[in-house]
Amino acid sequence: MTIDEQLDILMGGTAVVISREELKERLKLGRPLRVKLGVDPTAPDIHLGHTVAIEKLRQFQELGHQAVLLIGDFTATIGDPSGRSVTRPPLSREQVLENAETYTKQAFKILDRDKTEIVYNGDWFRKMTYEEVLKLNSRVTMQQMLAREDFKARVEGGKEVRLHEMQYPIMQGWDSVEIRADVELGGTDQLFNILVGRDLQKEEGMLPQIAMTMPLLEGLDGVRKMSKSYGNYVGVDEAPEMMFGKMMSASDELMDRYYLVLLGEKRDMGLHPMEAKKLLAWKITARYHDSAAANAARSDWETRFSKRDLAAADLPEVEIASLPAGMNALALVSFLFENVFQVKKSNGVLRKEHFTPGAIQLNDVKMTDPSAVLELAPGNVLRLSKKHAVRFKLNAGGGIYLFSFPCRDSLPNWIASPSASSPVWAREFWFPVPEYGIQCSAA
Repeated sequence: MTIDEQLDILMGGTAVVISREELKERLKLGRPLRVKLGVDPTAPDIHLGHTVAIEKLRQFQELGHQAVLLIGDFTATIGDPSGRSVTRPPLSREQVLENAETYTKQAFKILDRDKTEIVYNGDWFRKMTYEEVLKLNSRVTMQQMLAREDFKARVEGGKEVRLHEMQYPIMQGWDSVEIRADVELGGTDQLFNILVGRDLQKEEGMLPQIAMTMPLLEGLDGVRKMSKSYGNYVGVDEAPEMMFGKMMSASDELMDRYYLVLLGEKRDMGLHPMEAKKLLAWKITARYHDSAAANAARSDWETRFSKRDLAAADLPEVEIASLPAGMNALALVSFLFENVFQVKKSNGVLRKEHFTPGAIQLNDVKMTDPSAVLELAPGNVLRLSKKHAVRFKLNAGGGIYLFSFPCRDSLPNWIASPSASSPVWAREFWFPVPEYGIQCSAA
């Protein structure tokens, strides 16, 4: 493959590269480039937003270059301030190393483990003397640090900027010196830190690394960046059915972006949008699981939503006993969205977009009253939206069950001959269920 052909592949999907000409000259050296991607494992799981830079690292790897995955076991205890409006809470080294174990395991769903060099920046930072730290700090000015948009915004807004946060760009830059990086990858919010690394490398007499930033991936809401805290993410370790279903909830406009950023390809405009979205969901699911799992996930999704056969579908199951007491329909739907599907919706949105148009259905019966108390029984299916539904079941231990009726006369037909040892909890009423009758008494 020619250098120009490599360059075209490597430049694809990038946001900012400093610079294309430098990268071309570096490729002409005829040796594998050392390509750095630094990650601070502040959480154990990777979502698709994290994979954008990892996929670019894989591209370098497949072209014969050395992928260097730098684990910030030291910097993660400080916390990257990039894009943050407040100081990150500190993590212990034990938490970081525990997160790093699962983080790298998931990263190797994309990268070739045998061809990836893993380094930890604690290996050099923990050996530094205070004198060495001061000398390193002397290379960067306060004016440079305060020129960062996130620091500048916090200072102007009267919010704190802790001195240890100002160390972060210097430390990330020094990582590049230690591993002699030719290229550093990161999100667009990492550009400042990467440029610090270029400056430090120049001062050390090295060729400055090429800065290559990738776009921040929008979450499923199509507005904010993908983040677990926003509930708009797709985790790479999620079950195939969950992953496929979440991808199908993306808008048509977002679908084109996902094709380009996550797969490095364009949507086939000859396909119907629904088929194109199913193909996108299939490819993503197959990439992080396998084709058999992706086929099964597609079949399950079509059974649930295309064919509308929810009774036969493999739905997430919710133990009736696990539901908080005294919830009306609105509270129940909000609880299920957040706890089963990790989707946060305001009460206003639920009323307007789910209850009013009749999207909430219990066993195919529309529920339009948010204040209603639903009578739930094992096997009931509650549809929350076109793409979300759950099935209710008894709790595994057979102990406590939630109903919306207080006494014997209103018990549903499905309670036939329950065990005398199984207490049933009915909102504010406790009552035993003997073999041949029911005795009710208020708590």
